Amino acid sequence: MITSDMSNNPHASGTPSNKQSVIGSRHAQIAQSVHGQRSGPEEQRLQGHWLLAKMGKRVLRPGGIELTRAMLDAVGVNADDDIVEFGPGVGKTAALLLAANPRSYTGVDPNPEGETAMGEIVGEHRQARMVKADAARTGLPNASASLVIGEAMLTMLPLERKRAVVREAARILKPGCRYAIHEMGLKPEDADRQLRNDLERGISRAIHVGARPLTLPEWVDMLEGEGFDIAATLERPMHLLEPARIVSDEGFGGAVRFAGNMIRNSAGRKRVLAMRKVFRQYDANLCAYAIVAVKRRKTEGR
Repeated sequence: MITSDMSNNPHASGTPSNKQSVIGSRHAQIAQSVHGQRSGPEEQRLQGHWLLAKMGKRVLRPGGIELTRAMLDAVGVNADDDIVEFGPGVGKTAALLLAANPRSYTGVDPNPEGETAMGEIVGEHRQARMVKADAARTGLPNASASLVIGEAMLTMLPLERKRAVVREAARILKPGCRYAIHEMGLKPEDADRQLRNDLERGISRAIHVGARPLTLPEWVDMLEGEGFDIAATLERPMHLLEPARIVSDEGFGGAVRFAGNMIRNSAGRKRVLAMRKVFRQYDANLCAYAIVAVKRRKTEGR
C-alpha cells in the first residue's frame, strides 16, 4: 500500500503530489531524477544512486550489505517491532527487516524511483506499507515506532535538514527505542575546511547530488543533541564501487550482471568510473559509519 503526504522533498525534481502513485517500469521512474530536465543521455543526468540502480546494482549503501547486516544485528530486530525506514530505495534493507517478521513496517520515501521494487516487497507482507512523505515530516503519529532506520540519506542533506530528519525520528520513536543510521563518514576528525570543501565538491559533481559527510564525533553530537544516547558505532571502508565490494554486495551473478551493463552502456560506464575515481581520490578521507542510538526516556521538549 502506498499513501501520500504533501511534505516537500529535498531530493525530488518537483513538488510531491498527494495522489496515489502509479507504479510503472523502474527505468521510467528512474528517469524522473533531480537532473531529469537537462538534455543528453539519461545516464548523464541521473543522481548517482539511481544510475547505479539502473546499471544493476542493488546495494547502494556506503558500507555495503555487510555493514547493514552488522547494524541490524546490533539493533536486534524482532517480531514486536514497529519499524519505520526512511528512504528505503530499492528495498534491499526492507527485505532484511521484513524477514524478521516485525509487527509492522512503514517505508517513508517521497521519490518515485524505487516504487516498483518496493511495491513488490511490500506486497508480500500484510503488515508492510509505503508512505509518500519527506523524512523530516512523515505525518506519522508521535511515539508510534520502536525502530527507525535510515541509510545513505542524511549524508546528502545540509546540516539543518539532517537535524530535522533526526528530530523527526525522535518524535515518532517511543522512549527507550532505537534509531539506526548508516552514512558516509569523513576523516580525519580534525579535517580542515579546505579538505571538506574539495571533497564535497568533487563527490557532489560526480554523483549529481550534494554530499556532506560528517566525522564520527559530528554524527554523534548531532544525535545526542536531538535526544539520543549512543548504543553502538561501527565502521567500514567506503568501497562502494570496488570490485571486491561489488561481488560481496551483489553476489557473483549480480556482479556479472553489473559488469555486463558496464560493457554495454558506455554513457553509464563513463559516469560510474568517474564516481569511482573520486571515491579513490579521497579514499583516505572517506569511510562508512553505522550508529545505533536510543531515544532518551526523558527529553526536554518531547
